[in-house]
Amino acid sequence: MLASSCQLNTGVKVIKMGHAQVVSHPVHQAMIFLGERLEEKSGGKLIVKVYPNQQLGTERELLELLQIGSLGMTKVSAASLENFSPEISVLGFPFLFRDDDHIAQVLGGEIGKELLMSSEKYRLRGLCFYDAGKRSFYSKTQPIHSPQDLAGQKIRVQESKMAIAMIKGMGGSPTPVAYGELYTALQQGIVDAAENNPPSFYNSRHYEVCKFYALDEHTAIPDVVLVSTIVWEQLSPQEKQWLQEAADESAVYQAELWKKAVEESLTEVEKAGVKISYPSKEPFIKETKAIYDQILTEQPHLRRLLQRIQNTGL
Repeated sequence: MLASSCQLNTGVKVIKMGHAQVVSHPVHQAMIFLGERLEEKSGGKLIVKVYPNQQLGTERELLELLQIGSLGMTKVSAASLENFSPEISVLGFPFLFRDDDHIAQVLGGEIGKELLMSSEKYRLRGLCFYDAGKRSFYSKTQPIHSPQDLAGQKIRVQESKMAIAMIKGMGGSPTPVAYGELYTALQQGIVDAAENNPPSFYNSRHYEVCKFYALDEHTAIPDVVLVSTIVWEQLSPQEKQWLQEAADESAVYQAELWKKAVEESLTEVEKAGVKISYPSKEPFIKETKAIYDQILTEQPHLRRLLQRIQNTGL
């Protein structure tokens, strides 16, 4: 019997998969697709049951449940994995990637494979990356045209040292808040602004509170689909192959959904009265250069990995 799943009398294995997004989000739809492909490949012997919308906990809690085998699978932001995999924090460097092709080459190549496996020693095995787009700032009271507009502003960040360092470097006041609590935190003024991709901004309904969205695209941090190694090790080689194939196919499907969701989300938030701006990236890039020196001084093991990423595709 899998510690994190239900072994039915018929011999069917049901793996529980939890995540923090709402059911309309491309991530949830991709997970449903993953489950359908896995059931099809296994002839109904392996089933994934998806629990969305933080039903089973926050991202950090979901990771901890995977570690003890009380949950089979999850999807979290790579930023949430920093405490479990120091190497993966490199993906949080601001303005790390040159363009979408560069992202695809890094995550789809050897570096991506290494990063997916980097948390395995913490009982968290990466199966694939999901596209989480590019993160930009949204705010309540004033538009953000340059880093100077962040001064004195409390900016919600994920529980990530890299994200905290980035906001400090830009002159803002980083304030970690759980994603599920962010709407209320914005409403009550606990934070003045936040940063995320367009589909998350739209699906979370944060646009109801924040009427300014500045697409500076400072980071492109992917999501990671993970399986508990406690579950993984109890699967047969054939079952492991089915699960990996289903995850890879769901990543392709999710990327297609994501492109459509970005366009639709920007259209809808604009209809709802959000003012979308496209500030010059150069001032933001300039302000974040010092972060590279700071982080590499504190975490010198990231230097070679960073160089490999920067040299990919050149």
